[in-house]
Amino acid sequence: MELIKNRILYQSEVCIVINKLKGEAAQAAKAAQGTKESISNLPKELAKLLNIKRDLIQPAHRIDVPVTGCVLFALTKQTQVFLYNAFADKKNNPIKKKYWAIVEKPDVMPAQNAQIVHWIETNVKINKSFVYDTESKNRKKAVLNYKIIAEGTNYLFLEVELFSGRHHQIRAQLAAIGLFIKGDVKYGARRGEKEGGIRLHARYLSFPDPLNPNEKITITADPPQIDNLWKEFLK
Repeated sequence: MELIKNRILYQSEVCIVINKLKGEAAQAAKAAQGTKESISNLPKELAKLLNIKRDLIQPAHRIDVPVTGCVLFALTKQTQVFLYNAFADKKNNPIKKKYWAIVEKPDVMPAQNAQIVHWIETNVKINKSFVYDTESKNRKKAVLNYKIIAEGTNYLFLEVELFSGRHHQIRAQLAAIGLFIKGDVKYGARRGEKEGGIRLHARYLSFPDPLNPNEKITITADPPQIDNLWKEFLK
């Protein structure tokens, strides 16, 4: 496992962004179906690295255990509140999140780019989200855009922009339109990855600077382990 200190993408006195590995937990979580056991708990490891109290280190957003890429942590109570409010502010949209996804190539090609709108309901007991076309009491609106970056023999390579942060949102919404993320057997992929994880990567994150709210911090992350499939995005 590559050391956390070598995966720091941004650091200030109040927040830090890490390039997360597959299998790592950004918060208390069990390993998801189709993954190996969690390698480590990131807040615990960061507390050791930064020599601060564990309860001060809180993830500012969700990122699933089998997913890689940018994950932002607050390092102070004040920053926790600031970032929580920023992520919750859907009116001004101060947060921008983009992902890379490698999906199994369907029999019928989807649109080159599209916006997908669903309503998601999560079953906590089985840790899985279900997608619906209609609104209901226990469902939350979920919106994302995708565009096809490249096409291979067996896979499509997508860039996904996320406009809401629902549980397993990208995984569930893409599966609902017949685009199954490679390795994500929980949401319909044919088989898991040999070394665990799924082919979903948090590539880009932009957020207001807690120390200067009028300025933006913008982070991009390459996949932690680049192989021939991930290289399709880098051509």
